Amino acid sequence: MKGLRILVVEDQAPIALQLEDMLIESECEVVGPASRVGQALRLLNEHLVDAAVLDLNIAGELVYPVADALDARGLPYVFATGYSRSDLAAPYRSRRILQKPFSRRVFMDAICETLRRGSS
Repeated sequence: MKGLRILVVEDQAPIALQLEDMLIESECEVVGPASRVGQALRLLNEHLVDAAVLDLNIAGELVYPVADALDARGLPYVFATGYSRSDLAAPYRSRRILQKPFSRRVFMDAICETLRRGSS
């Protein structure tokens, strides 16, 4: 995973810092973290990214516009959320979901698997 650029979209600062630490420990470059959907979309337009980690609910707004922008670019992403698969809108239910809280190993395995699978 060394050198990969991962967009982190998470509005809770302690969780964002934890995700950032896990990615940096794996020698990834963190883009963000973004704590608002609009901020995430700006970062996505301003930076090249290889993948993303998305919380579902960002400051009361659903993250689907970011997921759609990633899909349009053919970029893979995972949802890292306290919500269940059934809480996701139907078009997103096939995506990898990490139930909070999760370990570093589970997180990194999910990122690696998502990157191997690509945007599908």
